[in-house]
Amino acid sequence: MALYEIQTDKLSPVPTTTFVAEAILERKHLQRLLRADTAPLGEDLLVLAEEFGNWEDSNRRIDLLCLDRDATLVVVEIKRTEDGGHMELQAIRYAAMVSSMTLDQAVAAHAKYLGGDPAESEVKARNAVAEFLNV
Repeated sequence: MALYEIQTDKLSPVPTTTFVAEAILERKHLQRLLRADTAPLGEDLLVLAEEFGNWEDSNRRIDLLCLDRDATLVVVEIKRTEDGGHMELQAIRYAAMVSSMTLDQAVAAHAKYLGGDPAESEVKARNAVAEFLNV
């Protein structure tokens, strides 16, 4: 779908480009921007953790682990190219890895993400999740 810019008396096409052509990087640019504002993902999401990888015997990391308003975990894995290298399998793997995650584990992940004093972060994380879910 083409994009157009409105000018005084006409519509001008916006040139097509890619993240690669614009030197936009996954972690440095896209992940940072989506962490700050998840609206481009199309859902109201709370970022629970970044680079989440709290599994035994695995060094895999989820770019952004989020929670939606229905208390469903949402895995955000960012790819800047269309040939993301088996991204469907990666999505299935990550979904399986978080499928048994409890609310307490999600809160603990968010507390770690918030950083600071562990006891204070736990309270802040629990409050943030409760407020986000309107509980």
